[in-house]
Amino acid sequence: MVENLRKTALLFPGQGAQYTGMGKDFYEQYKEAREVFNKANEVLGFDLSALCFHGKQEELNKTSICQPAILVTSIAILEVFKKNSSIQMDTCRAACGLSLGEYTAHVAVGSMTFMDAVRLVYKRGLFMQEACNANPGGMASVIGLEDEKVEQICNEMKSLGIICAANYNSPGQVVISGEKTILEKASLLAKERGARMVVPLKVDGAFHSELMNPASSKLSRELELTPISKPTIPVVANIHAQYVREPEEIKISLAKQLNSPVRWHQSVSMLIRDGFNQFYEIGPGKSLSGLMKRIDSTQEIKNIDTVEAFKNMGKSI
Repeated sequence: MVENLRKTALLFPGQGAQYTGMGKDFYEQYKEAREVFNKANEVLGFDLSALCFHGKQEELNKTSICQPAILVTSIAILEVFKKNSSIQMDTCRAACGLSLGEYTAHVAVGSMTFMDAVRLVYKRGLFMQEACNANPGGMASVIGLEDEKVEQICNEMKSLGIICAANYNSPGQVVISGEKTILEKASLLAKERGARMVVPLKVDGAFHSELMNPASSKLSRELELTPISKPTIPVVANIHAQYVREPEEIKISLAKQLNSPVRWHQSVSMLIRDGFNQFYEIGPGKSLSGLMKRIDSTQEIKNIDTVEAFKNMGKSI
């Protein structure tokens, strides 16, 4: 593909992508990455880099730790990518992040400063953990059913309690979220109606459901106090799979995101319809590349989560 025909979007992963050792090779080999991790340590008042590189997985999995950890690792990789690759960043015309990754996207395009984002996502994680403790819940991935069938199951169960479709990851993969007893009943019903499998997720609570209302309210107050600028390129918001460009709509979309569904495959499909044909997944793990294969296997996506992957990517340009 000729370089000037490429229309590039940056994609950033969300919670669940964390693993012990993430970002360590970038930190050791690039000063840009070291600067990012060191700034984050200053903001947070604890050694996040040590947790990322050497921490126990159980510690890293805590909502209030993994959220800043993933954002910081992703931005560290992005800084290396911007300053040490032959990619022309001016070919990047949009950014999109999965849940937490939407904050990383806003840092990448200048909507918010890195320091503000680190503070925000740390508090976001704390607020979510508080909501989980106050209202226990869970999530499960339903594989092999159409979106509409999963929504129908949730609608039928709503009279019993809180349950909803929370993450539209790819066609045929929808995560449901809600109170544990209702979640179990909905999971059984999904299997009865033809789901290939239903996989309980290892998360602390019912993210992107009404059980996150208290966290959303607290986060909204924090966002009101946070300076938000107009981004250099638009970000696709999870809540409605549309571009956001204005500071006020960015604040609203980030607050609503906590208790609203993440429309990931709709977001990626919209980018493809808009002519985007080159994607970079920047951050730990390869989950977004996996989802892209199920959304549209013809698309070119490069995953950058290790120095080796970064250097190999350079060779293929």
